[in-house]
Amino acid sequence: MKTSDFSFDLPEELIAQEPVAERGGSRLLVLDRASGVMEHVLVGDLPRFLPAGSVMVFNDSRVRRARLYATGAGGGKVEVLLLRQEGPALWAALTTRMTKQSPGKTLALADGLEALVVEARPDERLLRFSREIDDGYLERNGHLPLPPYIHRADKPLDAERYQTIYSREQGSAAAPTAGLHFTAELLDTLRNHGIDVRFVTLHVGLGTFMPVRSERVEEHRMHREDYTVPVETADAVNRARAEGRPVIAVGTTSVRTMESAWTDLGLVAGPGSTDIFMYPGYRFRSIDALFTNFHTPESTLLMLVSAFAGRERIRAAYEEAMRLRYRFFSYGDAMLIK
Repeated sequence: MKTSDFSFDLPEELIAQEPVAERGGSRLLVLDRASGVMEHVLVGDLPRFLPAGSVMVFNDSRVRRARLYATGAGGGKVEVLLLRQEGPALWAALTTRMTKQSPGKTLALADGLEALVVEARPDERLLRFSREIDDGYLERNGHLPLPPYIHRADKPLDAERYQTIYSREQGSAAAPTAGLHFTAELLDTLRNHGIDVRFVTLHVGLGTFMPVRSERVEEHRMHREDYTVPVETADAVNRARAEGRPVIAVGTTSVRTMESAWTDLGLVAGPGSTDIFMYPGYRFRSIDALFTNFHTPESTLLMLVSAFAGRERIRAAYEEAMRLRYRFFSYGDAMLIK
């Protein structure tokens, strides 16, 4: 299967650069994956498409202010994106000018902090900082890691809008963006409609947003990401599956968590890590529907939704969304695939 099979030409003006004026005010394309029939509504209309008794599973990871600005030994500016902590003052990170950040090079950051490059990995660098980086340091000096297709610096608005309202444990280097559409009022409406709202945690890193560079899909290798499935979520999902009630994942990270934690006994609670890669031909075991955003061309996320709904169904839905001027990517509109 070719990576180019998942390419499409998106007009630049359809890439959302700002969130909609009010959270929850986005459009929603509802796709019936069996028939291909599409409906065009608003996110606030979501409850009427979900049967009472359904279980909805959200990713409650919180985005850390993971983008730092540094100066290299030669005086050049370098951006550092913290991915995950691997030890005391030791972080895996992405940097700009990556090829120049070889072991032994140092970077100077705010408040007298320094970082030493201790290992050059294929897609990241391992940095040892001169002291621990705590939440206080990141609050003072870090920036929210908006994706590169948003062509602006982060600003105060993003501190609220690039987090889900239910985010809990800090650890992501990008937002689980499908959840950005949900308000407290919408969650209450879902619960009042008989929807069982549950959570998992997957900390978003390279596994989610690393581009596919191989010519063939099957040759791509995912990076590992850490997740946790609470006992209450596993019990709720397993009861629903046993009783024939629908399970709806909110976002591709929720899907990856549940599919990774699924066994012959059902959804297993506890911590884990995953490098699962879902593309057409994959058989889903844990979900019946998926609420998600519109994804970038040739991405693992587009391949995942194509595996769930069928590549031609997704292609047709994306073409229709572009024709109707939907907004794409992190701050864009949403889809419900059922």
